[in-house]
Amino acid sequence: MTGSHTARVGRRSGEGPARGRRRKRSKVRIAAITVVSFLVLLAAGAGWFYVHLDGKITTFGADGVSRDRPAAGTGGSNVLVIGSDSRSGGNSKLGGGEGAVGRSDTAFLLHVYGDRKHAVAVSIPRDTLVTIPACKLPDGQWSRPKPDTMFNVAFTIGETPKGNPACAQNTVEKLTGLRVDHTMVVDFEGFSKMTSAVGGVPVCLPNEVRQGHLNPNRGSLGKVIFKKGPQTVSGQKALDYVRLRHGIGDGSDIGRIKRQQAFVSSLIKKVKSQGMNPAALLPLATAATESLTVDPGLGSANKLISFAMELRDIDLHNTKFVTLPWRYQGARVAIVHPEADQLWAALRADRTIDGEDARGDKSGDADDGGKGDPSPSASVSGAGISVSVYNGTTVTGLAARAADELKGSGFTVDRTTTASAQHLATTVIAYGPGQEDQAHTVARLFPDSTTRQATTPGIDVTVGTSYAQAPAAGPSPSTTEVPPDLAKKARSADDNPCSDLSYG
Repeated sequence: MTGSHTARVGRRSGEGPARGRRRKRSKVRIAAITVVSFLVLLAAGAGWFYVHLDGKITTFGADGVSRDRPAAGTGGSNVLVIGSDSRSGGNSKLGGGEGAVGRSDTAFLLHVYGDRKHAVAVSIPRDTLVTIPACKLPDGQWSRPKPDTMFNVAFTIGETPKGNPACAQNTVEKLTGLRVDHTMVVDFEGFSKMTSAVGGVPVCLPNEVRQGHLNPNRGSLGKVIFKKGPQTVSGQKALDYVRLRHGIGDGSDIGRIKRQQAFVSSLIKKVKSQGMNPAALLPLATAATESLTVDPGLGSANKLISFAMELRDIDLHNTKFVTLPWRYQGARVAIVHPEADQLWAALRADRTIDGEDARGDKSGDADDGGKGDPSPSASVSGAGISVSVYNGTTVTGLAARAADELKGSGFTVDRTTTASAQHLATTVIAYGPGQEDQAHTVARLFPDSTTRQATTPGIDVTVGTSYAQAPAAGPSPSTTEVPPDLAKKARSADDNPCSDLSYG
């Protein structure tokens, strides 16, 4: 009995370590399964979150975007950002005033350079006199062009609560000669929620502001709502700050642009300080998507956050803010030429406010010291592309000059002749079905050109006076340099929020 008992004990004793190892392995497996399960749930939760965001994003129809557009850029990209002051829906309790028609309260064109290390936002005053091209109406018809019309009218064409982002985009492309890659509209409610999502935005006031300054119809100044100097604002107060006109400067829209630029600078600085990563951006994205209207190219949470992530390497000092060169014309704002033309030319060439070449596609070689060729034709290959060239001006020999340049880049020129009309301002490139990509390749030789789809096959280049005025070898450095006065007035995102607030 004893021996038998001892043997049983021995067997149990021998089994002890193996069982211990099995228990440990089981615990490890359970832990691993738990971790994997947690990650799966986390991924599923993130997936649900993205779906949740996707369901809140509103897009506007791409069918309202003009077919007569500038050529796509080769390096940088352009984003039109519009602040809408529609009083519809949840905005009614934030904006004051009356009317449900979406209106453009503020707008700027953000140019992200090809190197993804520089960016500039150009504010477009809402009272700027521009030509609003034909725009699509809610009934499917197209409006007539409106010359010498205030810029903010473009957003109201069709008089809908959500406004007309496509028309505003068409107008900016017509104004600048730049292709707008994306457009986004933020309304009062969305703006208010975004400022709260980041925990408030540091701002500054040159003097104290009272209730009567925010609402001149009040009849009295009332109590102080903004103290003088630095402070942090969010929600309704942030909205009041960027919309405030009276009591500071000349009480105009132009007068508050500097403060709006300072506010956006502060917002960017705050977001970057919290980390340009999905975890930090998701709360901001949640707030934004609830009241954001975007083009189809940004119509998902993934696309929006991916776009934001592309901006993470842009240094605050290299994020600049300027205002379209302007002057008062009575109660309206007129564009100052040629300064404005130089600004748009610099952006088309991806030259920064400081004069740097920021294309991001400079291959360079031993002959040019690695600096790359600044000519727009340097990297264009026209192999396999046939074009016909027409002179749309009264300048003799202009079609032949364009044909020579095209041949020099490998294009086949089938025909060179005079156009039926000789009053074209900018070069137009018409292309047949399925030839859009080829047309964009052609357009790289003509920086001021626009592209237009035709019903018949082939690519026709009709050169305008802008090409006649350009040097034959491509744009000279002077045409791609920002005017010195404009460069001096530029704000950087790392500037003190209390600096340069008094005027536009």
